[in-house]
Amino acid sequence: MAIELSSFFNLSHYEYGEAYFGSYKGMRYRLAREPLENVKFVPVDQRGPATLMATVWPEPNAYAHTADNLKTSEHFEVSQEGLEKAVEWINGQYESRIDEWTK
Repeated sequence: MAIELSSFFNLSHYEYGEAYFGSYKGMRYRLAREPLENVKFVPVDQRGPATLMATVWPEPNAYAHTADNLKTSEHFEVSQEGLEKAVEWINGQYESRIDEWTK
């Protein structure tokens, strides 16, 4: 894998409603709880449904300054396995679209 799982926040961090942003050789990426809200102090049985949403897009612009049609996203279960699958998906996006990132 190009991007290591250890470079991401641990799963509980996403409960604070903060996204993780990174970049790798021309590809930018984001991983966040969706919906993006702080649920750290909400009992688990009172939380609404959520996913981990992974998004990739080409450099150089930040997430907020990139057109939605340039972003590709996928949703994963909010669990350690979901986090691992999200990181695998981000790596897969890099590898399968390498020409796009290295223009």
